[in-house]
Amino acid sequence: MAHNTETRRRSAATRAAAIQARFTSDIPVSNDGPGAAVNLDRLQLGFDGKVAANITLDIEPGEVVVFLGPSGCGKSTILRALAGLLTPMGGEATVNGRPVTGNDAHCAMVFQEDALFPWRTAAKNVQFPLRLRGLGRSESKREAAKYLDQVGLSAYLDHLPSHLSGGMRQRVQLARTLACDPLVMLMDEPFGALDAQTRLDMQQLLISVWEQTRMTILFVTHDVDEALLLADRVVLLTHRPASVADVITIENPRDSQAQFTEEYQRRRQSILEFLGHAPVGAH
Repeated sequence: MAHNTETRRRSAATRAAAIQARFTSDIPVSNDGPGAAVNLDRLQLGFDGKVAANITLDIEPGEVVVFLGPSGCGKSTILRALAGLLTPMGGEATVNGRPVTGNDAHCAMVFQEDALFPWRTAAKNVQFPLRLRGLGRSESKREAAKYLDQVGLSAYLDHLPSHLSGGMRQRVQLARTLACDPLVMLMDEPFGALDAQTRLDMQQLLISVWEQTRMTILFVTHDVDEALLLADRVVLLTHRPASVADVITIENPRDSQAQFTEEYQRRRQSILEFLGHAPVGAH
């Protein structure tokens, strides 16, 4: 049973890593300036003829936008469409004015599950997309070391994923995504499986990475506090088929002290009520 579980995990990781490589392999090795503008124009998404989302939204270059909504409403579906993994039923998604068609969309994705090759070291996982784009062995090795240092893993270059904690594996996955030098980073509940302290650490790491790169980030979460910490704007989605119910602009984004203000608590409670959670103290 344990052998079968490990085999399935390795197979899933291989598929996820290959998907990530497929839609990042044509991204230029170097991008200048901030992230890209993302425009969703009456974007209609679905499966088997059933509509899962119908979204219109404009996102500015370098903006961090966090999607919140009921479970199963289609948050991840939106990211998959921007990654080129799902063909829209209607409407259009563009990145810097270019229709999303897959691996030329300047997007890279971070998954909730660690999408690492289990037989490759941390460094070789990060080298993978670089080698696909033609960097030589020595150059890709130097670049991989640089990105792993950026996420605080310079001492773990030669470690296999199985020898790393869950938080460290997510750091490797983030480093591999940064190695693609994307204009847009798509993050599908990337910290959802982590313990509370590791999750806080990863949130601060992401803020640090954003401050260095100013890339556009689209982030899906179920955690209201995470959304309010990371976002420039929080997009509230309705039940499926998902549409935009409200867009909340955060006055002081990425300010960890904001949580102690009355305005923050009012906003947090309002979002929780929208999501169907009873007010604190209600029975």
